[in-house]
Amino acid sequence: MKRPLRRLRTAAVTLGACTLGLSLLSAPAAEAYSGQPVAPHSARAPESDQFSAEGIPTVGELRTVKGSLSYARDGRTQIIRHPGAAYVKVHFSSLRLAQGDYVTVSSPDGEESYRYDRHLNRATGSDYTTDGRPGFWAMSVEGDTAVVTLHSNRASRRNAATIDRFWRGYDRMEITQHNLSTQSVCSTDARRDVVCYQNSHPNEYARGTAVARLLISGGGLCTTWRVGNSNRMLTNKHCMSTQSTVSGSEMQFNYQCATCGGANPGPGTKVSGATLYKVSTGGSGELDYTLYSVNNFTSIQGFGTLYLATTATTTGTRIYIPGHGDGSPKRLSIYENTQGGATCTVRNASYNTWNISYSCDTSGGNSGSPVLDANHRVVALHHLGGCPSNQGAKAHLIYNEIASLIDNG
Repeated sequence: MKRPLRRLRTAAVTLGACTLGLSLLSAPAAEAYSGQPVAPHSARAPESDQFSAEGIPTVGELRTVKGSLSYARDGRTQIIRHPGAAYVKVHFSSLRLAQGDYVTVSSPDGEESYRYDRHLNRATGSDYTTDGRPGFWAMSVEGDTAVVTLHSNRASRRNAATIDRFWRGYDRMEITQHNLSTQSVCSTDARRDVVCYQNSHPNEYARGTAVARLLISGGGLCTTWRVGNSNRMLTNKHCMSTQSTVSGSEMQFNYQCATCGGANPGPGTKVSGATLYKVSTGGSGELDYTLYSVNNFTSIQGFGTLYLATTATTTGTRIYIPGHGDGSPKRLSIYENTQGGATCTVRNASYNTWNISYSCDTSGGNSGSPVLDANHRVVALHHLGGCPSNQGAKAHLIYNEIASLIDNG
């Protein structure tokens, strides 16, 4: 039986040089990049089999640091930097703010910024995630630097916040080193950035906006998407299956390149997981779904939604797959091998009791992607790789189990 993509564990991935590359700086807010390191000690948190055990691509590494923000004028900014990191996600072990004061976690250019007040409240501040331990995780910041700033007019030596951990995202080479990829790109990789199809395939492009990159507990990666008209999301069970994992994960909408082949994605819109509603029974080779909701739902409603097919698809049906394979900005699989050639189709609509098969290109991180037909209904939930029979769980069977929990339009 095929399995979800699994992690490759070798001595070559210890990456000791990363420790030397880390810096945690303290400096006045106006001179955020002029300070000297005040917390040179940093170490990896203990290795976890959280992602490899579930077959989830590993895209980040947990680090421990010693840093704090204080009301002293020279201690109000901390810069957490790991050269080359794809993202930085900061954990606050404590937050002790006076009334009216707040902390921001931002990218150096300010394009991405999240505000946290004395009493964490998503309605008045920014979103965040939790892991069941004291404190909270700020939303991730794209790039290798997060600027953490205390905003206050007060002056004292009292500490306002303590930072003890952060996730740093792997670069492309590290993602390859850390993950054993089952062959899912069948022949030539025909995937392209979604924006490449904005004019030639406007309907496929439009439906893809409902698809998001799923950052699982800071260091794992899958794909997820809105289903129906209410606040509901679908992904694979092997990606998320517990309430704690849902609460600890981010859904990143509109993470896609602005120009075709431009490698220039913006940060998009990020929300956290809210409520776990239903998880499929059986193993990863069966229906393999998780249904849940998100916080700050209104911020992502404008990206649209998708609907499940309620009857079985047929062999030969044209299909396409939007998703975040390898953690990349969103791409579309429309053609089998070459642009303008044969389109992706269902190879076997009755591959087994639970799955259909196809050779449309996918890769690690595509787990949870919707497989849509020419009528733009979801006919399968992608979850297994292995050419020539990549597989998706039959959507009409999933619908039968969750119909009472969604508004399928």
